Amino acid sequence: MSASNSVCVQAEHRLNYVNGDWRPAESQQTRLNVNPADFSDDLGEFVESGGADADRAVGAAMLAQADWQDIGPVERARYLRAAGRLLGERSERIAGAITREQGKLLDEARGEVAQAGAILEFTAGEASHLSGTSTSAEDNRTWAMKFRRPIGVVGLISPWNFPLAIPMGKVAPALLSGCTAVLKPSPYTPLTSALLIDLFHDVGLPAGVLNLIQGDVAAGEALVANPQVAGISFTGSYAVGAAIHSRGAHRILRTRLEVGGKNAVIILDDADLSRAVDAVVSGAFGQAGQRCSATSRVIVDGRIKREFLNLLVPRVAGLRVGAGFDPAAQIGPVVDENRMHACLRAVAKAREDGAEVLTGGFRITEGLPEGCYVAPTILTDVAWDSELAHEEGVGPVLSVIEADGFDDALRIANSVRYGRSETVFTQSPARMYDAVERLEAGMLHINRSGVDAYAHLPHVGTKTSQYGSRECSPQVWDFYTEWRSACLSF
Repeated sequence: MSASNSVCVQAEHRLNYVNGDWRPAESQQTRLNVNPADFSDDLGEFVESGGADADRAVGAAMLAQADWQDIGPVERARYLRAAGRLLGERSERIAGAITREQGKLLDEARGEVAQAGAILEFTAGEASHLSGTSTSAEDNRTWAMKFRRPIGVVGLISPWNFPLAIPMGKVAPALLSGCTAVLKPSPYTPLTSALLIDLFHDVGLPAGVLNLIQGDVAAGEALVANPQVAGISFTGSYAVGAAIHSRGAHRILRTRLEVGGKNAVIILDDADLSRAVDAVVSGAFGQAGQRCSATSRVIVDGRIKREFLNLLVPRVAGLRVGAGFDPAAQIGPVVDENRMHACLRAVAKAREDGAEVLTGGFRITEGLPEGCYVAPTILTDVAWDSELAHEEGVGPVLSVIEADGFDDALRIANSVRYGRSETVFTQSPARMYDAVERLEAGMLHINRSGVDAYAHLPHVGTKTSQYGSRECSPQVWDFYTEWRSACLSF
C-alpha cells in the first residue's frame, strides 16, 4: 500500500460537522495537512475554525442534550456497538489515514484501530452499570436512592499521537453517559477525526449529539470559554492543560486533564537483560517515541550498565527508519517539523551538558522522501537532574542514567514532576513489591513493556501527569456524570 492510494480524502472530511451536517468554517480559513513521511504528499486543505464555529457546535449539542439523555444508556450503547461493527469493516481505510497524516507505521495504526474497537466494546458493556442504588431510609415507607445523571455538553480536546484511540476514549463514554459532545482534535490529524465522526453519522446517531470542530487554539479556547460547556476532557501538553484549568476556574468548570510524562525503565543488577532490552526498544522507539507512556529514561544499575548498553545500542542502531507504508520500516517519522527540530535541539543541549550520543542524534535526509525523520537516539552519561532527564520530549530520544543500586534508582525515577508510567526489571519479589509501593506513577509494570494499555484499566497518572477522573475504565463515569440522591415517601 502506498501513501498516495491509501485513502481518498472526501470533500466533506475537510469540513466541520455540526448538527448532523458537514459545514465550512465561518472564516473560510483553511490549513494544509501534509504527510510527515513525504512532504510532497498533501491530504488537502482542512478548515480552521474560530470561536463562532465552536459556539455553533455547542449550541447544537445543547439542543440535542435532553432527548439524548432520555433514551437511556442501554439504547445509547446500541449506537456504540453499531459504530464498532462499522469500524471493523473500515479498519484498513482508517489505519491508512492514520499512517498517512500522523506518520506511524501501518501496523501501529492497525493496532490503534483495534484499541479504538476495544474501547467501544468495553464502554458499551458498561451500559447496565450506569444505574444507581437504593438504600435504607430512616423514615418508614420511604425509598432512598442515589443515581447518576450526565453533566450536559462536554468539550473533548484530543492530541495527534493517537488520533483515533484517544478521541474514541472520550467520545464513547461521553455518549453512553448521556452527554452530548463537541470534539476538537489536533490540527495535525483532522482526517482521522472526520472518519471517526463518519462512523457515528452512518449508524444514525441523532443530529447534534456529536459534533466536530477542526482547528487550533481559537477553537479550543472558545470551547473552554463557552458557559454552556459543562466539562472539558483534554489530553496534551502540561502548559495547555494548565491553561484550560485556569481559564475555567472562575466558573468551576469540570476538567479532566492528561498532561504528559517522563517515564522510566529501571534495570536492576538481577534483571533479565534480554527482556529488558526488548522492552526498552519497543517502549522508547515504537511510534517514534510519540506516546505519553513512552520510555524516555533508562535508569540502570552501574554494575550492569556496560553489559546492558552492549546489547541495546546495536539493536537501536540497526532499526530501519522509513515511511509508515514501507513494510520493512521499524520506526517512522515524527509528526511534524516542529517536533523534529525539538528533538534535535534536546540532543544538542544534552551534549552541551556533558552527555554522550551513542547512536543517532541527527535528521535522516538520504535514502528517504523529504520528511520528518529523526534517527533513533541513545544518550549516555545523562545527569539525573539535567534538563533532558526532567523535561518531557516526545520523540525517539532515550536518556541512559546510571544509578547506584535499587534505592538510588527509585529516587531518580521519582525526581521528576510527572508520574505517568514506570517499569522495573528485577527477579526479586521483594524488590517488585517495594517498587510498586514506592514508585510515584499511575501505571506500573514489572518485567514488561511500560507502554501496554488495556481498555478496562484506568489510563492514569500521578503528580502533574493527571488531574481529575481517570479515562478508559469504570472511573471515567466520575467525569461525565454526577451523583444525585432522592428520597420518596409514600
